[in-house]
Amino acid sequence: MITVTVNGRSQHFDVAPDTPLLWVLRENLALTGTKFGCGAGQCGACTVHLNGVPIRSCMTPIQVVDQMQITTIEGISNDQGLHPVQQAWIDHQVPQCGYCQSGQIMSAVALLDKNNHPSDEEIDRAMAGNICRCGMYGRIKAAIKRVSDGDQKFYDASGEVNNG
Repeated sequence: MITVTVNGRSQHFDVAPDTPLLWVLRENLALTGTKFGCGAGQCGACTVHLNGVPIRSCMTPIQVVDQMQITTIEGISNDQGLHPVQQAWIDHQVPQCGYCQSGQIMSAVALLDKNNHPSDEEIDRAMAGNICRCGMYGRIKAAIKRVSDGDQKFYDASGEVNNG
């Protein structure tokens, strides 16, 4: 039995220890925001946070994360509303096809949690492992810069600031 805390909730899994975390999230917990892209950890669509650090869930066996904290795209918003990065993504019209966006957002959130005022070079480094086939890299950087420039508010479903 493997125990993992996913989005703040303790979860127990009786699966093969080499099962990729991605499949446990998607199949056992129905958390389908984390996407399967390449299966080789190269595209970033499957990015989640492991104890606050972005990882590729398609290449991470569930046994490696036993007793650890996982955060998925579903876990970054809270009762106040959308995470500031999610709202910036909407405001800057980042998603085109949208497939890579959960992984992109998870990498951006991890960067901003560690460095709330990253330089362009630091953004490029942090986001380098995430591929956007639609080429929205300029919009992604603009959205990250918006949040790093002080927009740390949470937003409700209508896009209005939620002051709690």
